[in-house]
Parts: sequence; structure tokens; C-alpha cells
Amino acid sequence: MHNFIDEFIDYALSMDTITFVRLFWFFFLFEFTRYFIVDFAVLLIWRFKQIIFKHKWDQARERLFAEQPLISIIVPGKNEGKHIHKLTKSLNEQTYQNYELIIVDDGSDDQTELICRDLERNGLIDLFIRNDVRGGKASGANTALRFSKGEIVVHLDADCSYDYDAIEKIILPFYYDEKIGAVGGNVQVRNKEVSLCTTLQAIEYAHSIGVGRIVTSELGIYRVVSGAFGAFKRQALERVEGWDIGPGLDGDITVKFRKMDYRIFFQPEAMCLTSAPDTFKKLQNQRLRWDKSLVRFRLRKHRDVFFPHANFKIKDFIAFLENITYNLLLNIKWYFYVADMLINASAMLWFIVPMNLILYTLNNYAKYFLFMNFRKRRNDHRGYFLLIFRLWFSTLVTSYA
Repeated sequence: MHNFIDEFIDYALSMDTITFVRLFWFFFLFEFTRYFIVDFAVLLIWRFKQIIFKHKWDQARERLFAEQPLISIIVPGKNEGKHIHKLTKSLNEQTYQNYELIIVDDGSDDQTELICRDLERNGLIDLFIRNDVRGGKASGANTALRFSKGEIVVHLDADCSYDYDAIEKIILPFYYDEKIGAVGGNVQVRNKEVSLCTTLQAIEYAHSIGVGRIVTSELGIYRVVSGAFGAFKRQALERVEGWDIGPGLDGDITVKFRKMDYRIFFQPEAMCLTSAPDTFKKLQNQRLRWDKSLVRFRLRKHRDVFFPHANFKIKDFIAFLENITYNLLLNIKWYFYVADMLINASAMLWFIVPMNLILYTLNNYAKYFLFMNFRKRRNDHRGYFLLIFRLWFSTLVTSYA
């Protein structure tokens, strides 16, 4: 083993730069360039703008509380009765209180109707709507939109929990920039201590998704306003005729807003906690649904974004291209890289495989600790690695018990 390590190090030190890049072109061309150099540069610009435009945010908050616009909070869902009381309690503790709460029961077969009717009678819900036949989340959201009165519509998931100032934070950007038509909240993992699977997702949500959305929002190519916590201008929602029926509705309505030339903004200050899949099997099923919806609404329904026409916008094109390239095509391109190494560098696989592991590991650790300074709750993430070790160790002990 010692001889292998010594030989590995000597071989790495003796290799010239061109050969090294040739062997690990996939890492340097895609992973390191896009997710380290570009992300870090954009985050520095974003932080600088946060500082120099702080007065504009303060002015936006003053305008918001001076005007006190009515906000419509809509919550469509099925069998969510057990979460509604906790949701109403959370909303009652919000710093912004001029809202109406509309719950749409989409064909529940539990006690949701009974619970919500009681909360409605006690004034904790402004309007409860019962659909006897399930129509799907988009149908429920459109029903709530039809009965809502607010200037801004906030879409929530009943089973999520929200910071005390989450509503204020998610509607604030509308007063910062009038071109903003939709705002996405910062969704993080609540059940991070349940299993190794949820802990890894907590890191992913905080690191890859959360920080990644700051970057794409700053670049103007933010792609998906999460249905768990998203805010929309009512006028804009009416222009795009609400949510379309079908999978991928979060990404779909975001694209519809982009086509109408609205700016899509990510608000990292608006914190929302959700429960992530607690097994790798459930996680696999979730990601397969996400990939299918990607194909459905980006490659089929909205393929016109790729072709110049009267409403063609370069940022929409880049947003689509980046999404498809890094979430679909590179999954295929990885096999070309493997084939390239097998055909042209098979004698060096003993070096290529472990070096790839080292490069990706070092890159991820560097990103994690460096980008920590740009996250909302930076102190929460320092304990993730200890939590991973504890969960891994407990799993190991259980398996041998």
C-alpha cells in the first residue's frame, strides 16, 4: 500500500500540465469551471451588491410596510389536515400580517375537511374550499387563485415550516424591483438527522441548490420557483393564466413568467424547511420525477425558447441550455469520458480513478467551506460532517449487531 501511494504521488508530480488536463478534462471543463470558478465569482459580485444597495432594500421595506398590500396565501393539497393547524400558528407569528389564507382540499379522504372547517369557523383560515374529486395541485392552486384578492399570491406547502419573517422576506423583492414577477424562497431540509440520506440532502439543499440559486438568480437564469414557497404578482399570474395541469408545474410556470419578460428572483433570506425523502429508494423516485418533468416542459412544451422568434430572449435560451446541459446531457457525456479513458489511457486507469476521486473530493470540500460564508445559516452547516459520521457509525454498528 505504501509503495502504491509513493508511486501515485511521484507519478502525479512528474506529469506535465497539458497531460494532466487531458486526462481530467471532464472535471476541469465542466465541474471546476462551472461550479467553482463561475459560482465563486458571481457570489462575490452578489455580496458586493448586497452591501452597496443595502439602502435600496431598506427603502423597499419601508414602502412595503407603508402600503401594507393584501397578500393571498394559497395552500392546495390532499390529506394535509394534520399539518394545517401548525401552519396557521406559524402564519400568526409572521412579521407581516396583512394576508388572507386560502386552503384548497383536493379530494382528501382523511379528516382534512373537518379540521379546516373548524379552523375556518375560528377565524384561522379565511376561506376553505373542498374539491370532492381530485384534480391535482395545479387545479387546486388555480381554484385558490380564482377566489383570492391579494396583489401578491404566495404559494405554500402545508407540511413545510417557515421562519417568523419568511412572508415579509419573500414579498420584499417586489418592492425592490418592479420588474420582478416571481420570487422563490430558500427551501432547506428539516429532517436532516433522520438518516444518512436526509443529511446528504441537507448538504445538497444548502450547498448545491441554495447557493446555486443565488448564482443563477444573479445571472438572470434562475429556473424554478419552488411550489413549497414561492410568491407571484397577481397581475402576472393572470397574464399567464395560472398553473398548467401536468408534471413539473413549478418549472413550467417559471418559464411562462420568463416568456412574459418578468424577472425571476431568488430570496435566500426567506427560509422554509421541508421534509426530504428518508431513504435512497424514495430519493431515486423523486429525482426520476424531476428528470421526466425536465424533458416534458423544457424539451417539449417550451422548445420554442431555443429558436429565434419575436419573443426570443438570450437569457431564456441560456437558462434552458444550462439546465439541459448540466442535468441531462452531461449524464450522457460522462460515459463518453469513461470510454475515452478506456480506449486512450487504459494503462493509466490505476492513476485516473483515484485521482478523479481526490479532485472531486477536494473540490467539494473547498466549495463547501468557502461558500459557507454566503449562506443564510452558515453555522448550521458546520455540524453536518459530524452528523454524517454519527449516522454512518450507528448504521455500521446496527448492521453488525
